[in-house]
Amino acid sequence: MPRDLPVGNGKVLINFDKDYRIRDIYYPHVGQENQTIGHVSQFGVWADGKFAWVGQGWDIKRHYVKESLVTDVFLHHEELQLDIRMHDTVDYLFDVFMREIHVTDTSGKNREVRLFFHHDFHISENEVGDTAFFDPKSESVIQYKKNRWFLINVSNSHLVGVSQWSIGNKEVNGCEGTYKDAEDGLLAGNPIAQGSVDSTVGVTVNVPGKGKEIAHMWMCFGKTYEEVCGLDATVRRKGPDYFVPRNQNYWRLWVNPEHIDYMNLPPKVVDLFKRSLLTIRTQIDEGGAIIAANDHDIAQFARDTYSYMWPRDGALVAHAMSKAGYRDVAHNFFQFCADVIKDDGYLMHKYNPDKSLASSWHPWIRDGKPELPIQEDETALVIWSLWSHFRKFRHVEIMKPFYNKLVVHGADFLVKYRDEVTKLPLPSYDLWEERYGVHMFTVASVIGGLNAAAHFAQALGELEQHRRWTEAAEEIQAAMIEHMWSEKDNRFCRMATRTADGYKLDMNIDAAMYGVFAFGALPPNDPKVKATMDAIRDRLWIKSDVGGCARYENDYYHQVSQDIANVPGNPWFICTMWLAQYDIAAAKSQDGLRDAVKMLEWVADHALPSGVLAEQVHPYTNDPLSVSPLTWSHATFVMCVLEYIEKRRVLMQDNIFAHTIAPM
Repeated sequence: MPRDLPVGNGKVLINFDKDYRIRDIYYPHVGQENQTIGHVSQFGVWADGKFAWVGQGWDIKRHYVKESLVTDVFLHHEELQLDIRMHDTVDYLFDVFMREIHVTDTSGKNREVRLFFHHDFHISENEVGDTAFFDPKSESVIQYKKNRWFLINVSNSHLVGVSQWSIGNKEVNGCEGTYKDAEDGLLAGNPIAQGSVDSTVGVTVNVPGKGKEIAHMWMCFGKTYEEVCGLDATVRRKGPDYFVPRNQNYWRLWVNPEHIDYMNLPPKVVDLFKRSLLTIRTQIDEGGAIIAANDHDIAQFARDTYSYMWPRDGALVAHAMSKAGYRDVAHNFFQFCADVIKDDGYLMHKYNPDKSLASSWHPWIRDGKPELPIQEDETALVIWSLWSHFRKFRHVEIMKPFYNKLVVHGADFLVKYRDEVTKLPLPSYDLWEERYGVHMFTVASVIGGLNAAAHFAQALGELEQHRRWTEAAEEIQAAMIEHMWSEKDNRFCRMATRTADGYKLDMNIDAAMYGVFAFGALPPNDPKVKATMDAIRDRLWIKSDVGGCARYENDYYHQVSQDIANVPGNPWFICTMWLAQYDIAAAKSQDGLRDAVKMLEWVADHALPSGVLAEQVHPYTNDPLSVSPLTWSHATFVMCVLEYIEKRRVLMQDNIFAHTIAPM
C-alpha cells in the first residue's frame, strides 16, 4: 500500500497509508532503521459504547497544512457522529512526533470520547527482545531495546500523562496485540511485557454537543531513558499545543527562502512545486544521504526496499535542491559522496544512510574475469551536479575539498573506463538496473560529467586536466554519434553491446534516451536529438484517459496491461517530466512552452490529494503504483518548474529585445 503524508526532520521519518494509519517509523536515520518494518499502528475512537479503528467506515481526506510539513487530515464517522481533524508533525529541532486531535460532536449531545493510540514496534527491525513498560515517573509508556527508546505520552485540556494503557505480547502464542484490548473502550493496565510486544494508550475528552475538544499524543525518540524523558519534559514545559504552530511557521519560512516569480504557472503547479520541496526534505537524512524512497511494502516483492542512497538519484535531487536555493542540503550530499568514493574514482551501486555499502545484485565477476559492480552514470552525474552547485553558489572554500576527491578522481576514472578502440565507455549497468551494456543515458552522463570536470579545471587554472577531460568528452561524443546512432531507425539506440566488429544496437524505445540532451551531450535542437525525442513521445505516451509517459515499450515492472500498442507501460512521473524538460530546452518562443505547462499540470492532476508523487500510476485508474513518495519524482518536477521559469524569462527578454531594435 503506497505511503502518504510523510513528516520528518532528517532523523525521524513517519509515513502513513491511505487509511491514515502509521506504517513506517524511521529512526535514527531517514531510511535506516524502520522501527515498525511496515506493521500497522492503529488509531481508534470509542463513544457511546461504540468503537471504530480509523480506516474502513471513515470518510478520510488527507492533506497538509499549506506550505508546511504538518498534516491536515479530516475524519468523519457517520455512526459515531464525530468529526475529527488531525495535525501530525515531527518537530524540526527536537526528535518528537506530535499529534494534535480536534474532536467535534455532530449529534448535539455532550459526549465522552476516548481516543486510543496503538503502536506496533519491531525495534531495530525485529521483534526479538523488545520491552514495553509503564513509567510512573514520566506517566508515559516506554518501549525500548538496547539504545533505541520510544516514549509515548498524551494530554487533554485538563491533564498531562497516560492514565489508560495496555501492554502485552503479539505475534506469539496466538496473541493478536494490545489493540484488541481497546475495542471495549477500556485498557487493562498491564505494567510491563518483554519479547514480541506492543502497546496502546488512551486519552479521554469530554466534548460538548456541537462543540469541540482537543487532545495531544506525542512520541519522543532517543538512545537512552534519560534522553526520551528529557524530551518529554520539554514538551510538558512548552505545552503540547506549542508544537504544531511552531512547525507550521518554520516550514513556511523554509519553503519560501526567496521570492520567485512563477510567471504564468497555474496555482496547482506552484503548490505542488512547494509540496515537492517539502516532501524531498523528508526523504533526506541529516548525514547527507538522499534516499530514493521509504515505503516498506515494496519489500514483499524482492525482500528489499528503496531505502538507500543511489548516487544517481541523489545527484539529480541535489541538483534540483541546489537550483532551488537549498545549498546545505546539496552540500551534505556531496560530502557523503566524498566520504564513500573509492580510491580508484568510482561510486558503488548504492549506500545505506550511515555510509555503509548497501545490498546489490551486480556481480563482481563476469565470464571468469573481475568486473566492477557499478552503474557508471552514478559517478558521472555527481560531478555534473557538483559543477551546477558551484556555479549557483560559488563557495570556493567549501568546494575545495571536493575537487580532488570527487572531480579529479572521478573524472580520471571516467577517462580510463573506456573501450581503447571505440572510445565509448565500457559496459556497466543501466539506470533501470535491468541491463548490462553501453547505455545512451550512461554515455550522455559521462560526457556531462567530463565537461563539468573540465569546467572546474579551467576555473582553477589546471590546464592539463582541462585539456585531458575535454578531449575525452569530445571523443565519447563522436563515438556516441558513430556507434549509437541508427540511420535505419533515424534515432539513437537505448543500448549498445560490443561485438567483434563493432556494436549490436538495442533499438527499443526508452524514455531514458532523453539523457542525450539533458546533460549537454548534444544540444536540444540537434536533429538527432529531436528525432529521438519525437520517437519517445510517439511510442511511449499512454493512450488512455490517464495519459503520461512510460519508461519503455513493454515495461514489465508492475505491468497491468498487455495492450502494448496503447499502454506500453505504466505512466511514470519522471518520464513524463523528461518530455516537458525537452520541450522547455528546445523552445524558441513562449508558444513553444505550452506543452510543457500541460505536462506540469498533468503531474499536479495525477498526484495524491496530499501532493505526494508515487513512482508510477495505474494507466486506467490513476492509483499509485510501486513506492510512494519517490524522491526522484518530486525532484524532477521541481527541476522542470525551475527550467520553465528560467526559459520563459529568457524568451521574454529576447522578445523585448527584438521589439526594441530600431528598423534599419
